[in-house]
Amino acid sequence: MSRDDGLASRASALRTVLAPAQRFSHLTAAELHGMRLPEGVRRAIHVTGRGVARGVRRPGVIGHRSSLPVTPVRIAGLPVSPLLIAWAECAELLTVEELVVVGDGLVRRRDPPATVGELEHVVRSRGSRRGAARLRAALDLIRPGTDSARETMLRLAVLGAGFPAPEVNAPLLDDRGTVVAHGDLVWPRERVVLEYDGRHHAEDARQFAVDIRRLDDIAAAGYRVVRIDRRLFQNRADLFRRIANARAAGSRGVANGDASDS
Repeated sequence: MSRDDGLASRASALRTVLAPAQRFSHLTAAELHGMRLPEGVRRAIHVTGRGVARGVRRPGVIGHRSSLPVTPVRIAGLPVSPLLIAWAECAELLTVEELVVVGDGLVRRRDPPATVGELEHVVRSRGSRRGAARLRAALDLIRPGTDSARETMLRLAVLGAGFPAPEVNAPLLDDRGTVVAHGDLVWPRERVVLEYDGRHHAEDARQFAVDIRRLDDIAAAGYRVVRIDRRLFQNRADLFRRIANARAAGSRGVANGDASDS
């Protein structure tokens, strides 16, 4: 994810009034680092200082004070909370699910900027500070290997509905054991795959053609695919019914000794 240049411009304009002990923090730092953020989070400017008696008082700016000794990193010349500190700071503002979205992004499938072990370390370091309980709860739900925030939200919705935990971006094998693709969320035993389709899949002709061939390969390997768009994701009753039906059909196939039978 690229940095929000509009945010960087606003932060640069504010930089001249910051005290030496102040830095951009919380969601502002997360955006400047290019973290994967949930949709709809408030885009105020967050500034944290250590031992600063009075924070920055300006419209759209939220001040924080911290006793932790933190050495800022520089992003576009701005003093910013380090990556993992910024994620931990977000626990003061975000829900557990939103923290999982950000955390999944940190240990994402492509070019992850952090490891689960590093997340565990920063959670332990927070002790009983504000938001620490939400961080611990989020850590239990974070999984490496995701590709998008909506994929994470889908997984959390599935878990919340009582389904067993699916595997994230798991390899899909044909009857010869050859990997034909990777699925967003997979129940390998039932051979059921959940695929979240964003609008760009339909609007990009080349990507659409690639998706069609990929889905054909997955179906030929004996997997049932539940394709999910924004509308279906919002209709949870229909979503969970489709998932339950696909898993039930997959279980019957396993019981009959032929998981590929549809």
